[in-house]
Amino acid sequence: MKTPAEKNVLHPRNRHRGRYDFAALIACHPALAQFVAVNNWGSESIDFANPEAVKTLNQALLHHFYGLAHWDIPEGFLCPPVPGRADYVHHLADLLAEDNSRVVPREINVLDIGCGANLIYPIIGHSEYQWRFTGTEVNPQAMTAANGIIAANPGLNRAIRLRRQKDSSAIFSGIIHKNDVYHATMCNPPFHASAADAHEGSQRKLRNLGLDRNAPLNFGGQQDELWCEGGEKAFIGRMITESANFARQCVWFTSLVSRRENLPELWRALEEADVAAVRTIDMAQGQKQSRFIAWTFMEQPQRTRLLGK
Repeated sequence: MKTPAEKNVLHPRNRHRGRYDFAALIACHPALAQFVAVNNWGSESIDFANPEAVKTLNQALLHHFYGLAHWDIPEGFLCPPVPGRADYVHHLADLLAEDNSRVVPREINVLDIGCGANLIYPIIGHSEYQWRFTGTEVNPQAMTAANGIIAANPGLNRAIRLRRQKDSSAIFSGIIHKNDVYHATMCNPPFHASAADAHEGSQRKLRNLGLDRNAPLNFGGQQDELWCEGGEKAFIGRMITESANFARQCVWFTSLVSRRENLPELWRALEEADVAAVRTIDMAQGQKQSRFIAWTFMEQPQRTRLLGK
């Protein structure tokens, strides 16, 4: 059995479609070398059950592909899979291009709801398309870590700004100011509906990896990153409700939807909100199927006018 040469389910512009070139990654980030070994299929890989190995691989990928020399997150915070996060960015770029003569717009502002300590969407979006980002966070430690990434990498401070969400029950309120205009929002909402649900999900991942239930998780995650009351369906529902208050200040509102079964209820909520258009964009990373939902209150001529600026 051989490892496939290309992950052809990823977006065509995704830099991670090919197999990891560990020689190139190690040359760029030597700390990765200690975690690379030949696996049972005769290919070089890392132990994806090892959180330190996963974080170091991320550091190498971000350095090699996106020119980010300094990236780190505090222990226990979400360590995102870079290829899948890049896919969201590229598919969002295609959505915006639909209203811009099929050309991906560059001079735009994107709002990242819950940017986390890792700041992954702003890093990739700015590197690939020169987009400007505003990242929001409720967690002060995550804000500190994200600010540290910005400060450690020259140029990011001109492309990324952070705003603290002081009201944990709000999403856009208190963040989108009176004169702000955003061309898109992004969000990776809390997946689980309760702390118990999140714990069971973590245990299931550990069992699938063949690990002891007390082993550290390779992906990490704080409470506000992993769960909220009602899970992602309730969180996105609140996004839809709040977005109506900022209908003329944002072209496309978007959010990842992990559970396909949540889509019908979200579509109904959007219909009740009287949006002008809805898109559901399917994505895939290996065996994992994912998608994001997008909605706008603006008709196409207005969208084209704003995206063409």
